[in-house]
Amino acid sequence: MLVACILSLRTQDTTTGPAAARLFAVADTPAAMLRLPAQRIETLIYPVGFYRTKARVIRGICRDLIDKFHGRVPDEIDLLMTLKGVGRKTANLVVTEAFAKPGICVDTHVHRISNRWGLVKTATPDRTEIALREVLPRRHWLEYNGILVAFGQTICHPTSPWCSRCKIADLCPRIGVVRSR
Repeated sequence: MLVACILSLRTQDTTTGPAAARLFAVADTPAAMLRLPAQRIETLIYPVGFYRTKARVIRGICRDLIDKFHGRVPDEIDLLMTLKGVGRKTANLVVTEAFAKPGICVDTHVHRISNRWGLVKTATPDRTEIALREVLPRRHWLEYNGILVAFGQTICHPTSPWCSRCKIADLCPRIGVVRSR
């Protein structure tokens, strides 16, 4: 899950899935990953965005997993963030998806829509996560990202949301919306 998250950053899911499958078919543990040269990882994960950088990051994470965590992915956000290349978004996604522990993964969709709805008033995704932890009931944390990503990709677009198609348009204050369809 951790490596798949790294691959997914700034890459569409339709590209990430096959790339992860190719990589994991060859190396599915940190030790196996470290036995691969960076160039081999690059070849396996291409055409994910920033594939050369991600190959180096993946090797570094695998080295740290072996050195610091006995080859196991930690299940705590703060520990995950000690791994170079792992930020809050990735740490939250790993904790929620791999370990089913409470966390709020805030990507661009979650940040934008939560602010558009007036649920929070924040300038950055990290601040949005912190603010959402205060206002969003814990029982919704795990599913929040998935719902808002799908909603943001289909209805609540960044520049011209489909308010005419939105089932909750009557409830939405449309904060920051300049034009809509």
